Amino acid sequence: MAAWRDELRATLALAWPLILANLTQQLIQATDILLMGRLGATQLAAATLALNLTFTFNLMMLGLLIASSPMMATALGQRFNAVRDVRRTFRAGLWLLLFMLPPYWLILWHVGDLMRVFGQSEELASQGQTFLRAYMWCTAPWLLFQLLRNFVSALERPRIVLWLSLAGIALNALLSWSLIFGHFGLPALGLRGGGIGSTLTWLIMCGALVALVSADRQFRRFHLFGHWWRFDAQRTLALVKLGWPIGLTMALEMGVFALAAYFMGWIGAPAVAAHAIALQLAALTFMVPLGLGQAATVRVGLALGRKDRPGIARAGWTAWVLGVGFMGAMALVMWAIPRQLVTLFLNDVPANALVIALAVSFLRIAAAFQLVDGAQVIGAGMLRGLHDTRWPLMFALVGYWVVGLGIGAWLAFARDWKGVGIWVGLASGLAAVAALMLARWILRDRLGLTRRDHA
Repeated sequence: MAAWRDELRATLALAWPLILANLTQQLIQATDILLMGRLGATQLAAATLALNLTFTFNLMMLGLLIASSPMMATALGQRFNAVRDVRRTFRAGLWLLLFMLPPYWLILWHVGDLMRVFGQSEELASQGQTFLRAYMWCTAPWLLFQLLRNFVSALERPRIVLWLSLAGIALNALLSWSLIFGHFGLPALGLRGGGIGSTLTWLIMCGALVALVSADRQFRRFHLFGHWWRFDAQRTLALVKLGWPIGLTMALEMGVFALAAYFMGWIGAPAVAAHAIALQLAALTFMVPLGLGQAATVRVGLALGRKDRPGIARAGWTAWVLGVGFMGAMALVMWAIPRQLVTLFLNDVPANALVIALAVSFLRIAAAFQLVDGAQVIGAGMLRGLHDTRWPLMFALVGYWVVGLGIGAWLAFARDWKGVGIWVGLASGLAAVAALMLARWILRDRLGLTRRDHA
């Protein structure tokens, strides 16, 4: 029992700053959604549709960078002073950023055309493009911030990211409020102002984290940015090999939610706005198991580096039980007070009655899938710590796109359940993925996942 208590303390010590950092970063986005909701349901729907496309691509790139976390953790588990090995992995992440961002920005510049291809109205496509052409530039500092976060987390010092993220909430709220509505002598830029505010916020946060990592004694010894221009093909390819299934898995999950938003667009703008609000609330609770999954990746990776099989089991199960328990509590809250939660994002006036009613119905279904949503993301983190990424990719492909999308589209359009049918499909897909992830974790020793040499 002492070993389990020690693991619980270590997991919580690592996870709570990650959870709060996830939550605060999500609150930065939630602030934008809240402020743009004050412009009207149409503007909210346009920005949401544009952001859904962005997040799908963002998560694909983030997954490649997330692979640096288990690689760094395993190296540090094998040898605490693995300075060169950690620096090589970090530098490979920098090169991936340089390769990925230019073509990505070219795609985002023409996002309005993509929205029209997906059958959205001219008004939604035009306003979505206006917002995204200002917002898209925050991708570079956001991704570099996440790469640095992987580094400080592998060293089990994630609190730095938490404090910066907390400051980012206030900074983003001030900048976006001023630029959207025109305060402090600034012009009222509407949706474009929200994009500019987010870009400025992430530039400042990323710059601050770079400065801290460069100044802190424990971090400085790694010389992360030393000779960064030297391309390390071997380590970059290793990062891609481990990371591409993670990125594709995350993109498949976000992609099905993004496509669900476009299905909502076929139903009508009120359905899109309601979907955005319900999804935003679900995303906020999701930050807790996401942080626990990130902690599980590090803790499992460290145990794997030590070749400590009992330690691997304790690290994984501790995070899983904590996360699923929390999501059970959140399910009760969503089921009990959905209307009060929805009206935090949208004024409770007659003009918004339809959107609020739809959002409440979606949120009740979101309450039902809280448990499986938490279980699947922590399961992915546990397997990631074992450097196991390809089978989780297959689980995501089948669960989200065959089960989730298939059931959702059938219920929404063939059975005329509309938006509710789409959300039932999403819940079904998450449940399928959670079951498959858990089964693979339970069979980890039999499958040889804990016997691999990751040196």
